[in-house]
Amino acid sequence: MLQIKVLGPGCANCKRVEQIARSEVEKLGLDAEIEKVTDYAQIMAYGVMSTPGLIIDEKVVAYGRIPSNEEVNNWLIAAQN
Repeated sequence: MLQIKVLGPGCANCKRVEQIARSEVEKLGLDAEIEKVTDYAQIMAYGVMSTPGLIIDEKVVAYGRIPSNEEVNNWLIAAQN
């Protein structure tokens, strides 16, 4: 099962990143757990200085911007291998 984390305080951009992640997980039919991380200490522990952030299996794949659906799709496929 993939572990996906969306880092951020719950702003509109963070919610958008979560929506994209959920959409792509569903599209690919993956078994994944999506968790929201709002605690700044935890966010900083990943070295993310600007939110939103996206973590797939403990690897920071994006932060400080909203990745495209295609980017998230590619990251999810890569994480399966």
